[in-house]
Amino acid sequence: MTLTKRRASAAKAPSTETAEAADESPWVPSAQRAMQRELKRQAVLQTAAQLFNERGFHATSLDDIAERLHVTKPTLYYYVKSKDDILLECVRAALGMMQEGIDEVRRNGGRALDQLMACMRSYSAIVCEEFGKCVIRIGEDPLPEPLKKELRRLKAGIDHEFRRLIDEGIAEGSIAPCDPKMAAFMLAGALSWIGRWYRRDGDLTPEQIADQAIALLLNGVLQPVPAAPARRKPRATAA
Repeated sequence: MTLTKRRASAAKAPSTETAEAADESPWVPSAQRAMQRELKRQAVLQTAAQLFNERGFHATSLDDIAERLHVTKPTLYYYVKSKDDILLECVRAALGMMQEGIDEVRRNGGRALDQLMACMRSYSAIVCEEFGKCVIRIGEDPLPEPLKKELRRLKAGIDHEFRRLIDEGIAEGSIAPCDPKMAAFMLAGALSWIGRWYRRDGDLTPEQIADQAIALLLNGVLQPVPAAPARRKPRATAA
């Protein structure tokens, strides 16, 4: 075989190394790209929630968020639309986790009182996290009215679940007769306040806080007063 023919043959039959290299694309598959984008988006939301809770919503700028993430401000716009959009997603995430926790409790079944306690525990744990603290510390006030309506709808769903469990507990006899609406407001309001004062470096863990909060809210703080001993009737004396 002449030199020219050998070169032509080599060009038509690439080596194994060349074929393997051709199969490896420098572009990441779309599914992997989507996963990476979502991970980065969650990092933006988590960092923003942390800053909102530390400094307040109005005192936090997109530049602050970008600086903590070590990226440029234009990079953020690939994952979020605006600061309002970030707050909406943070609050929506927290309310979504609360609803998921309630749904899981309902699926597991059991007494209404036990379900209520499990929902209270889940609620307490979430308000100790950054997204949950956003719901309590920042709330819906900074958002425009259309977005406020959506968050109120989500909150109403959680409130309805608490009321239903209290109502069922009254029917089964495990909860004292009361106004379910008022009771739901009081329980959720007290648990929400944990998000105001909870600190990661505090003396109690979220689990310990939940245990004590549930015990206080359901059992109260008053020491039961022991019943006075019955007074003995004097014996009748003979005439």
